Order: sequence, then structure tokens, then C-alpha cells
Amino acid sequence: MDPCPFVRILVGNLAVKSPASSKPSFSGKVHPSSSPLFCAIKLKGVDYRGSNVATVPLISETESHPHTLAASFDLSKAQILKASKKPQIQISVYKGRSTTSCGFSSAKLLGKISVPLDLTIADTRPCMFHNGWHALAKNTCHNSPPQLLHFTVRAEPDPRFVFRFDGEPECSPQVFQVKGDVKQPVFTCKFSFRDKNPVQFHSVSANHLTAERKGWSITVHDLSGSPVAAASMVTPFVPSPGSQRVSRSNPGAWLIIRPDGDGTWKPWGRLEAWREPNNSNAVGYRFEVLPATADPVTLAASTISSQHGGKLTIDVISGVTPVNTPRGSWDLGSGSRTGSGSGSDFGFVQQILYKGFVMSAKVDGEGKCSKPEVEVGVQHVTCTEDAAAFVALAAAMDLSMDACKLFSQKLRKELRQ
Repeated sequence: MDPCPFVRILVGNLAVKSPASSKPSFSGKVHPSSSPLFCAIKLKGVDYRGSNVATVPLISETESHPHTLAASFDLSKAQILKASKKPQIQISVYKGRSTTSCGFSSAKLLGKISVPLDLTIADTRPCMFHNGWHALAKNTCHNSPPQLLHFTVRAEPDPRFVFRFDGEPECSPQVFQVKGDVKQPVFTCKFSFRDKNPVQFHSVSANHLTAERKGWSITVHDLSGSPVAAASMVTPFVPSPGSQRVSRSNPGAWLIIRPDGDGTWKPWGRLEAWREPNNSNAVGYRFEVLPATADPVTLAASTISSQHGGKLTIDVISGVTPVNTPRGSWDLGSGSRTGSGSGSDFGFVQQILYKGFVMSAKVDGEGKCSKPEVEVGVQHVTCTEDAAAFVALAAAMDLSMDACKLFSQKLRKELRQ
């Protein structure tokens, strides 16, 4: 089955140039920390929630704009077709500092710029919508030039395979590949316990027992019945002392493994999960790939709401950059990456082909029948085992939502055997 068409909109190469920036006091490089400018970037006209906030450097007349990515937006073909009006990117530039407590209320709006988007052909070829300077606001004083914002907006096709679980992972469901209204089975999942007694009670409190959750395993099979990937809980999920939650300092962990071709298995990735200490409704996670000849590389680290669910996302361009590597820079004008820093570690990530959008796995919150949906970039699937590994990772993330439940709460029967 063919992949589903997706379009990725990239916004970046931001910089502000104003009359003040040509004065002697700005003769050197002016960093965002000393010139607090930031912008809010929104996608309007389509069913897309959220916005991106990015710092904007103030540069002098002699400097060139940086090549950095500020925001990305991913749209399916269905979202584009359902657009109520013509989509557009809106960039609002502020002077001041954006904080989670004050929002934008303490910042001064310098100007807004809107760029209309024609996405009808962007799923087949890259499209450039803006690349250059634009006045931030109309100039009310004819004797001085206006402030200018440099930015790039372009869209490119980003086709993806979409997989959907037909049930909760602990119920050993089928997994379908989906395109529009058409779906076909591609995998089956088998949930099991490695230990005869997977839940061992080890302490008693006033009103309930606390336990460790361990030994869970899920194996992904192709339609012939051959195992093509698996996720195995290698570190139990246990409550921290004096608590009913899995702590960040002692997370539970899964090993994602793939067949090695000779009847053995090799590790591919490791997923850790815990309950956030400062947010009782957030499950934190970290995923790292495990190359055979190099140190682990973290590709994703974020949180998911335990109540409402969310997404595990691996996005090497706009998501979490490996913690031990430089962010690098991106030439959005040509769509290629330019060098930054040593670049050696990020070069390694390129060698193993994890760049751009890699995958996302949508999981539901507690008390809901969670049927994970997985999107995988086509460039990261060269064989059945590739897709199966991401499906196993999605299952592990979904099961981690249960494993991270407060230990005062009872697990569903499938997880207690």
C-alpha cells in the first residue's frame, strides 16, 4: 500500500534588522539574550492547534541572517482539503521576554506578518512562499527606515506510513496500515509476561498494597507469523520510597529489539518512562537509539498527559535534538543542512538516517480505550522490520502510561494476569 501524503511547513532563518542595529553600539554580534526579541508563529486557516515561540536575533547591517529552523507544521492531505479558508503563516514579533507565567502581556508587539500558502501542490514538490526581508510595520516616520524581519517559509512533501492498532496493546491486537478509508492488516501483536508472577507485592501501606510492575513484553509478528520486533520491559516500574509514583530518578525502561537475521535479536532502542514530580498528570519519557558501535543517542524526550494522552514524537529537525550534539543549522532556502560546531555527532545521526520527521505515536490517557496510531516517515522504512520496530515502540509507550499509574490505582486485569 502506498504511504499517506503529508505536507511539512518549515519556518526559519529569522532575524530583525532595524535602524538602531547599524549604530556603533551594535558593531559586534548581538545575541538574543542581550536583545530580547521573540516571535509567535501560528498556522491559520486549518484545523491545527498550537503555536511555536522562537527567539529572534537582532543583527547589524553587515551581518547575514542565521540559518536556523524556528517552527514546523505537519498536515495530512485530509486536513488540507478540509481547510475552511486559505491557509497562512502568521508571524508576530515582540520586544521583551516571553515567560510561562506572564505570556506575551509584558512584551511589546512590533508587528505582524501573514504569508498565504497554496498547499494544493506541496504534497508533490517543494514550494517556496517567502525567502527574504519584510517590513515589520508601516513606517509612520518618513525620515527613518522601518524595522525589517528576515524569514523563510517553505513547504515540502513528507509522505508517511500510518499504522493503527485495532485494540489496546495488552489485548494482543492486530495492526493495520491505513490510507484514507482503506486499511489492511500488516502485523499482529502478542502481549505476554516473562515471569510467572509478574506483579510482586513488596510492601504494605495503611489501605493498599504497592507493587512493582515488571516482566511485560509485546512481540510484533508479520502476517506469516514470524516475529519482526519486540518490546521488553527490562527495568521494573517501582514506586519511589514514601511515594505512589515512578520517579524520574528511577524510571522504568523498555528495550526495543529486532531480529538479527541468524535467529538472534539485537537491541535497537531504549525507552524510559516515569511520573513527573512537579506535575502529577504528566508522564515523562526519553527514547534513545542504541548503535552497535557508538554511544546511545537520545532522539526524543518530553511528557504526555496521563489524563488526556498525547504523542511520542521523534523529529530530529524541529523536535528534541540529541542532548550530546550541537543543534546544527538549516538552510531553509535550499532545504539542506549546513555545518555547525563540530558536527561529528550529528553527522553520525545522519549516517543512521534519523533526520527530519521520524515517527509519532498517539496514545490516549488513563481510563480510555487506547488504540495507538503511528506515523512513520517513508525514508525510515526500508523493510518490514523497520516499521515493526516503530510499532513496538508505540506499544511500549502506551503500556508505559499504565505502568506509570499511581500505585494506589488498580491495573486492568490484562496487565495483572
